[in-house]
Amino acid sequence: MTTELPDTAPVPSGEGAGVDDAGFEAMRTDAVLTGRAMSSGEYLAGLMVAAELDVVGSPTKLPTVMWADLDPAVVQAIFNHGAAVATRVAQFAGAPWLYRDRLQALQGRLTEAGFHAMAGSVGRSVRLVVPEDGVHPADGQIAREH
Repeated sequence: MTTELPDTAPVPSGEGAGVDDAGFEAMRTDAVLTGRAMSSGEYLAGLMVAAELDVVGSPTKLPTVMWADLDPAVVQAIFNHGAAVATRVAQFAGAPWLYRDRLQALQGRLTEAGFHAMAGSVGRSVRLVVPEDGVHPADGQIAREH
């Protein structure tokens, strides 16, 4: 039994490409980027599952985090908020030097709102990993031969 294969001729691009080619290119780009996003989502979902187990300690305890006695919409809202916060924490922790200005702006907003303890906590974190002068405290130590 033989089956016909679809035409796999290369799609022309450049000056001679038509409207159909542009539409195909848009669909291809959409599909590739959607695939990447889905793969990233699956990756993050796996990390979230691992983290959830790590927090509760045992697979037998996982059903206890379902909170069956609460409104499912409320539980989902709390989960969504926690996931968003955890993702942002990972961004800040993964590359704090990229977020120094943002962290300092958030610290300022906390100070303006009168949340001085929280602002101080953010400021401490920024000073620890991204000092103002760009020099890490260990940079001033004398190098030793090994």
